[in-house]
Amino acid sequence: MKTEKVEIDNRYGEEYAGKYVFSEISWAKRSRIIQKHTKYHPVTGQVVTSDYIAIQAETIYASLREQPSNKPISLGKLLNEEDGIPIELGELFSKTVNRLCSLSVDETRFLSELSDEEKRTQASQSTNSALSSNACPVSSEENLQKTSKPSS
Repeated sequence: MKTEKVEIDNRYGEEYAGKYVFSEISWAKRSRIIQKHTKYHPVTGQVVTSDYIAIQAETIYASLREQPSNKPISLGKLLNEEDGIPIELGELFSKTVNRLCSLSVDETRFLSELSDEEKRTQASQSTNSALSSNACPVSSEENLQKTSKPSS
């Protein structure tokens, strides 16, 4: 498995300074993390919502093998909106882990927004709901021709 070492100086704060070692996680682990934070439509199986932040935080934490002795990184710290890690440090960890775990730009985009297929499904469901399953759309002109009697 691939590993990567990251040396952090004091630029993000004294508490984060030190050596971090990240390693590649298994496909199964990554898939379980993604599934845990993704909700699927029960009928179509399309992605309804996905918590990209939680997926990325858990992936970072699962990949973290070593950190400074004061243990500045925890899953809670990665997820904390008020007292979390500095943005730049989080971005650095994300890029490192994405390289190791091969999370592509397309996968990232897929996880962070609704898929195009789901958008089309939502639009077609709202359009088709006005029609019954056996009904054919008939224009009002055709209706008039069927109901009016021919003049002689």
